[in-house]
Amino acid sequence: VQLQASGGGLVQAGGSLRLSCEASGRTFSSYNMGWFRQAPGKEREFVAAISWTGGRMNYADSVKGRFTISRDNAKNTGYLQMNSLNSEDTAIYYCAAAAAGSLSGFPTSYNYWGQGTLVTVSS
Repeated sequence: VQLQASGGGLVQAGGSLRLSCEASGRTFSSYNMGWFRQAPGKEREFVAAISWTGGRMNYADSVKGRFTISRDNAKNTGYLQMNSLNSEDTAIYYCAAAAAGSLSGFPTSYNYWGQGTLVTVSS
């Protein structure tokens, strides 16, 4: 499956952005989907994941209550709604798809990756 992330940009602290992850190729609805991010000089970290049905979600503690992951399998698209953004959310955001298993926070659990979209939060 090929993934294309979009929606990043520059936003002021306290603002919101919605990222999208459009899938093509294999059946997107068969895959769990995750969002990760990587800030300059830091390792890639887990943000959120959603099951293939959309019925289960998992969030990193740092984004709980602020970010919401969702998906629309009819549109082959996943989303990450980000509210109350702060400077620590500045990073390149990647979407990823996992063929099976739990809603893992480990990058190695994901089989396919998008190219990333940059989110910059100004204070």
